[in-house]
Amino acid sequence: MTKIAIIEDDPVISQMYRTKFEADGFDVQLATNGKLGVELVESFLPDLILLDLQMPEMGGADALEIIRKNEWGKNIPVIILTNMGEEESPKKLRDLGIHSYIVKANLTPKQVVARVKEALNIA
Repeated sequence: MTKIAIIEDDPVISQMYRTKFEADGFDVQLATNGKLGVELVESFLPDLILLDLQMPEMGGADALEIIRKNEWGKNIPVIILTNMGEEESPKKLRDLGIHSYIVKANLTPKQVVARVKEALNIA
């Protein structure tokens, strides 16, 4: 089963995506901030990470920087899923190897699942 880590501080949004991905056959785990997200990725070893940028305790860019410094996290595809415009996002994201950047307000959950499947080469 394909594993997805959703690192998102809004419980309504994370549960909505969890429900949609589980209905499509994914194994989904959630973290509510970047610090917990790093711990989740290390223990869960997901096939893909959906990562919000603006979160309490540790933002997504800082969490991704830590994930990428570790052997267990350097090759996991990451899709940024945020309401922050790409031009407003931290510059270091480009250097941290993200697969794509999605503004939440621009896509439905079904479209986000399609993007994830595309990133993972799943029909």
